[in-house]
Amino acid sequence: MNMNVKLYPSERTDDLLTHDLRIIQSDEVFSFSMDAVLLARFAGIPPKGKILDLCTGNGVVPLLLTTRTQAAIEGIEIQPRLADMARRSVVLNSLEDRILIREGDLRELVQVTGHGQYDAITVNPPYMPLNGSDIKQNTHHAMARHELGCTLEEVVQACTRLVRSGGKVSMVHRPQRLGEIISLMREYRLEPKRIRFVHPKAHLEANMVLIEALRDGKPDVRLLPPLIVYNDQGIYCTELMSIYYGEAPASAEKKENGV
Repeated sequence: MNMNVKLYPSERTDDLLTHDLRIIQSDEVFSFSMDAVLLARFAGIPPKGKILDLCTGNGVVPLLLTTRTQAAIEGIEIQPRLADMARRSVVLNSLEDRILIREGDLRELVQVTGHGQYDAITVNPPYMPLNGSDIKQNTHHAMARHELGCTLEEVVQACTRLVRSGGKVSMVHRPQRLGEIISLMREYRLEPKRIRFVHPKAHLEANMVLIEALRDGKPDVRLLPPLIVYNDQGIYCTELMSIYYGEAPASAEKKENGV
């Protein structure tokens, strides 16, 4: 851990609860949430090679992926402040030899890297299309939630350009857009292979979906068992405990506050 990393006003370091990892965050920008953590655990990634995280934000997915692979990991973020926070988090954790953070537009990255340079891609894109609804004034929050910097189609198109044939693309999104996601993936030669729905509680409908696709794959999709976040007492279920803590300590209770 490099304790000499500079923190700016309003910034703090949060514990990622695994492998002594910490991340720089601020209430002034969009902080990572459970969907990013679930994506980092769900994604099919190689033990070596090259991995790319699109819409990397403050770099949480690349940081978490270092606990699962020895591959070289890159992240790209269009917002300068978030890209800077991600870079400093990499230095904070002394992972400069494992993670490279780029500041830039994912739609233009192929012009820098070339086609098919990555073995796996992860992406937690903005969930909400631009449809005239009210968008928060905070630009950082708005870009994280709404398709201001890229559309879903542009994300899928970037994935198919950047991942190699036979490589995997893993995404977390909202179930309401699953039909659109599958249609776009197939249009751009990404064949869905694994789908898992995430439910706040067993009796409630899903509010997240995890989907993994294979570049130039054949049709053959698996619908995995649902992931239930909270039990009836509002405490993380055993699998969520395992994802966050590596085990399920009886004393580690998380009160229900949405997913």
